Amino acid sequence: MRVSYPRTPHLPWSPGASADDVRAGGLDGLRGREVVVTEKLDGENTTLYRDGLHARSLDSGHHPSRAWVKALQGRIGPAVPAGWRVCGENLFARHSLAYRELDSWFYGFSVWDDTDHCLGWDDTVRFLRRLGVPAPRVLWRGVLDEKALRALRFDTERVEGYVVRTAEGFPRAEFGQRVAKWVRPHHVRTDTHWMHAAVVENGLGPAAALWAVRSGAPADLPALLGAAGLDPEGAPAAEAAGGGVSARLDVLGRRGDARLAGVLAAALPGSNRARLATTLAAPLGMPLARRVADLVGLHPVVQRPYPDEDRRAGLVRLAQAADLGVLHAVAADAAAGRADAALDDAREQAAWSALHAEDAGLLGEAPLAALRTGLREALAGLRPDAADRCWAEAREAFALGRVTGVDDAVAAAWRWRSGAFPHLVHLVGPSGSGKSVFAERLPGTAARISLDGLREERGDRGDQRANGDVLREGLDRLDAALARGGTVVWDATSLNRQQRSLVRGVAQRRDALVTQAVLLVGEAELVRRNGVRPHPVPAGVLADQLRRYGPPYAGEAHRTWYVGAAGTVEDTAGTIGGEDA
Repeated sequence: MRVSYPRTPHLPWSPGASADDVRAGGLDGLRGREVVVTEKLDGENTTLYRDGLHARSLDSGHHPSRAWVKALQGRIGPAVPAGWRVCGENLFARHSLAYRELDSWFYGFSVWDDTDHCLGWDDTVRFLRRLGVPAPRVLWRGVLDEKALRALRFDTERVEGYVVRTAEGFPRAEFGQRVAKWVRPHHVRTDTHWMHAAVVENGLGPAAALWAVRSGAPADLPALLGAAGLDPEGAPAAEAAGGGVSARLDVLGRRGDARLAGVLAAALPGSNRARLATTLAAPLGMPLARRVADLVGLHPVVQRPYPDEDRRAGLVRLAQAADLGVLHAVAADAAAGRADAALDDAREQAAWSALHAEDAGLLGEAPLAALRTGLREALAGLRPDAADRCWAEAREAFALGRVTGVDDAVAAAWRWRSGAFPHLVHLVGPSGSGKSVFAERLPGTAARISLDGLREERGDRGDQRANGDVLREGLDRLDAALARGGTVVWDATSLNRQQRSLVRGVAQRRDALVTQAVLLVGEAELVRRNGVRPHPVPAGVLADQLRRYGPPYAGEAHRTWYVGAAGTVEDTAGTIGGEDA
């Protein structure tokens, strides 16, 4: 069934309303509710379905400006559930405003399910992102404040207006009360209607290369790497790999960030994970940046032999750090091409691992999500630390085959529901990454074990000659602090798995909830900070730390916090309320 998009009423103070426009009779449908105000884009209203599309008119015919959005529908249509529709703005052709740096020629602004219900805004953005479609930028959000909305100001030579809607979803019958718009005066400023003039394309910005890959388009690797903040000169060698992994991801039905992560990871084999994550964090955001870096680091794992009797448990643990479908696609792509005995073996091992993952039901997106959701609902009301610990223990029991469903998971996690266990926050990062500052901001800590502090107690915090004795003393103090209970912070670089394992061993003996706080700060910023620190480390020492730094993967601790250059947690893994597997 095809559905025409409703006419959006103008707000009472909208200067662009004409005599035949619909005007909002009042704001009763918005008042007292959280609303989202987004930029109104100057394009053609277009609705996409699983099996087709139309402009505002249901019988809209062909026009050259609609060719690109038809191709987009062909790519993303199979991922739209039957009976659902995606409404948005086709911006391929210039209307009254000339856009120069669009993220895409199509922006989605609402998604409707098969009951004719408009999804809430946050669910809309998540759904669109999985398809590979951007949403308009948010200008304001909060409980409706008419004064704040009237005070919004922007350049009307570049912005047509704004749309206000409730953050929560609503049925189509309530559209006129839940959505309204403000349009600039005289918003149509051309003498000839755009459909009767020569088509002039709006301009795309650098981020368009990222959204194109998300939506299933072939990767323009130089443009893609440039948009990701990387050197486009690395693209030619990876050109074949980009096409190969794209085809594998398309077979898996991956779109959105999952597809983008796989294509980038395949183009960047052998990259330093920490450096890659910090470089990608600015253009992609920390969650996607660390997933790309982890795919680069983990895909060789499935190319190696592994005992079949332990393989399922290993794959479940890998699924906590990466989308196994994407991981195996990257691994297969990396082993494709040249005739080489080592590559032949890698291809065989990756294919065998993928078969095991498929048999275990782990190749889909977020294969542990149903277990997590069910456990979260069953444990509603628990303190977050206790719920996260229960989820961590349930994940491990599932990996070992002791848990098959939610009821089993609840039973397996019973002993940790009280939260009567100590907490360890294990800081991880090179000198100058902000570990100590982050630790000082943590509320309610009972003790902090700093190896630099122990050296200072011995007379010189820079003296590395007695590191063995300092470490032993630190671990002893950690053990005693965890025995007393509360939250204990371990403040040391902990650059590699072996160093972290010593701390984790103490925590396991004391049955502590372990949270690894992984600090990911770019090399240039670390060098700058080191230069102004009260106790800088020698430049050679910092360079060596950066060379050796291997951040932990999700699943190495009960939960993981990823801390960016601003000193705030920008991503998490292992939390029961998160979106990781």
